[in-house]
Amino acid sequence: MQSSHIISTYFAPRGRKRMYALGTQLAQLYLSPSDRLIGFIGEAGSGKSALIQGMFPGLDLTNDDDGVNVRPLPILEQDEERGFFSPHTYHLDIRFENGFTQMSVLAEAITQALHRGKRVIVEHFDLVYPLLQVKADLLIGVGEEILITRPTIFGPKPKEVCEIVYKSLPFRLMSHTAEDLCEFCMPPEELDRCDHGDVKHGFVITFPDDHEPGFDIKELEEKVYGLIDQKLPVAYVDEKHISIGGQTHPCTGPRIHVSNTGLIKDFHLLYHFIHDRFNKKYLLVGCVGKENLERLRKLEAKIEAQMI
Repeated sequence: MQSSHIISTYFAPRGRKRMYALGTQLAQLYLSPSDRLIGFIGEAGSGKSALIQGMFPGLDLTNDDDGVNVRPLPILEQDEERGFFSPHTYHLDIRFENGFTQMSVLAEAITQALHRGKRVIVEHFDLVYPLLQVKADLLIGVGEEILITRPTIFGPKPKEVCEIVYKSLPFRLMSHTAEDLCEFCMPPEELDRCDHGDVKHGFVITFPDDHEPGFDIKELEEKVYGLIDQKLPVAYVDEKHISIGGQTHPCTGPRIHVSNTGLIKDFHLLYHFIHDRFNKKYLLVGCVGKENLERLRKLEAKIEAQMI
């Protein structure tokens, strides 16, 4: 039952299509027709907009990623949209809109829409919550992981969700950039057949098991270390590409990266390919951060013991 739901956690995918798919799944599992106020929390570039598009297909976002901003803001024009064709669902990005409109005016508009039975989807919900003082029916935080919760009178408060997702997001950005650096250094024939998976503070690059990847993992790691040491700029090109040190590279999540390779901390690869017999894949596992390094070493020791 939705009323019994407390909190759920999912890996936050790094590709736009995977984020769309997860949004569709979350809507089916957690969204109720009676939900009126839905809050999203997360830093810019965390994938909130893609998740919203997956959860609410066809919704016009007022802070469209292509730079097309809806004006005038529909939720501020409610008195002129009271006819048959008035919107049922409003969207607004509080951080963006606060550059044009006072926070108190935005809070009043949200309250007015809720009283009229409209649904309101609010990005950066934590910023307007102190003025609203109304808990969201559904509160979703996007960082390294996606937290989805139905707050009660005891919480969680938006600030609590904010502290979790803002703290974890750097690991997601480092992981994704390190993943792309590995691809960048791979032989072209291996890049063409690889796919992606997610682990906490890290990444998984998968290959079909018709044959084991034909490159040395330690050599690949050394090449990535070289790119990290060069502190190369990493920049968005378009929805399918990024640039690494000025060279274009294909990417399915081009907005989810650190700004330069030198910001990647404690990067390591597992020195063996894991053969997933059930899914018929070879897995290349990488991690960032000191916490995962110890886990990687234990996994390495376990694999080596099995090979003796």
